[in-house]
Amino acid sequence: MKPVKPVLFALGGLFFIILLIPTLLVTPFMEQSKGKLGEEITVGKSEVPVLGESPLDVPVYRSQAKVVENIPLEEYVIGVVASEMPAEFETEALKAQALAARTYITKQLMSGKKLGVPEGNAVVTDTIMHQVYKSPEEKKAEWGDDYTRKMQKITEAVAATQGQILTYDNQPIDASFFSTSNGYTENSEAVWQEPIPYLKSVESTWDEKSPKFYEKKIIAISQFEKLLGVNLDTSSGTIGKVTELTPGKRVAKVEIDGKEFTGTDVRDKLELKSADFTWEIKGDSVVIETKGYGHGVGMSQYGANFMAEAGKTYQDIVAYYYNGTKVSEAEPFLNKYTAKQ
Repeated sequence: MKPVKPVLFALGGLFFIILLIPTLLVTPFMEQSKGKLGEEITVGKSEVPVLGESPLDVPVYRSQAKVVENIPLEEYVIGVVASEMPAEFETEALKAQALAARTYITKQLMSGKKLGVPEGNAVVTDTIMHQVYKSPEEKKAEWGDDYTRKMQKITEAVAATQGQILTYDNQPIDASFFSTSNGYTENSEAVWQEPIPYLKSVESTWDEKSPKFYEKKIIAISQFEKLLGVNLDTSSGTIGKVTELTPGKRVAKVEIDGKEFTGTDVRDKLELKSADFTWEIKGDSVVIETKGYGHGVGMSQYGANFMAEAGKTYQDIVAYYYNGTKVSEAEPFLNKYTAKQ
């Protein structure tokens, strides 16, 4: 009976090692995992999807450092989601954002267009010119003690959609998005002149609950006149006349001092949150009220979050805001890109 004790001791040691292995497999999100899509590891009682190895690197122009950084695709998507949507949003909304971000960069890679990108091999910048991207170090400085919790949540959302993009007629879509609607999204041609079949106005009335739905801005009359190149008739107390609305209930055209402006022009020149605006003269100032935040085309981020809170999945969300599109595999399109390199 004496040999039994060493055997038990050996089995106990082996059992301890087996318990230890899963912990050793949990690596920071920036390390490349060799796990396959959908594979899961168990940490305590929670199941965390393993982010598979990225199929290629994205050359990103880092605007502050003025260098091009090659970032693995899925790590890039993580950095975009972390920068473009609040981590506090519902997981299904974060998944929808991940899908939009991955679709955007896939289409950008395939197009070969480098609008707004300095000379070199970069395909996008890390600014709103394309998609905002921040590195793990930048987000850690921004989030502090909340970094681990927030990054894990976003990484899980990205992992759950890994390898997926949105397509229309078997091509990656222009997956545009914005913060908050005025109650409706916008037709693409109302902003960019080009009609796109899956970017049509839909109701998004739940956006009224967004903290970014309403804003009041006060501009001195002299500044207003300078920015638009007009002279106001202050005696009337009114400013011009709206002559046309867009399908998304924003200002399409407005006449001021005999000049015609588009709502988008006014929004840009006055730096308004939205092209859904009303205004009046009060004293020596122009008081402007806006509804919504952003251009209004594509997916409303707050709308996506409210849909998720109501129990909708990310597939429901993207199907609603990008009508007629479908979730497809990114691999065939990325293979075409890499074949050209």
